Amino acid sequence: MNVQEQIAMYIASQPEPKRNGMQELHRLLLQVSPKCKLWFLDGKSSEGKTVSNPNIGYGSYIIKYANGTTREFYQVGMSANTTGISLYILGIEDKTYLARTFGKSLGKASVTGYCIKFRNLKDINLRVLEAAILYGLKVTRKN
Repeated sequence: MNVQEQIAMYIASQPEPKRNGMQELHRLLLQVSPKCKLWFLDGKSSEGKTVSNPNIGYGSYIIKYANGTTREFYQVGMSANTTGISLYILGIEDKTYLARTFGKSLGKASVTGYCIKFRNLKDINLRVLEAAILYGLKVTRKN
């Protein structure tokens, strides 16, 4: 099964309205970054144990660790959580930036250093969410 099929199955397995929200976000992410690399992480460790929720990833950047090693990872990620949807915008060094810049105008969402969590997409200002995504893509493109 290829990545696109895994993503489609993951989104289809979600209950409504989460499924519709994730599908709409998937379309938005592909619209703002049409040539991005797609990822699907099933949330399992190499031993097959569940360690996180499955994630859909968009884009690619190189993470540079303090010890000098590097690793390729996605720029923006999306995952279903128990109450809604989590959107991860990775690679932003200032962990207060998302909340300060987008938090108040985003709508009903919890915003942390790199995660925007919300119950339903209809509660979110999509233009503001798109601006946050575009910012994250721009920042990690420089890395």
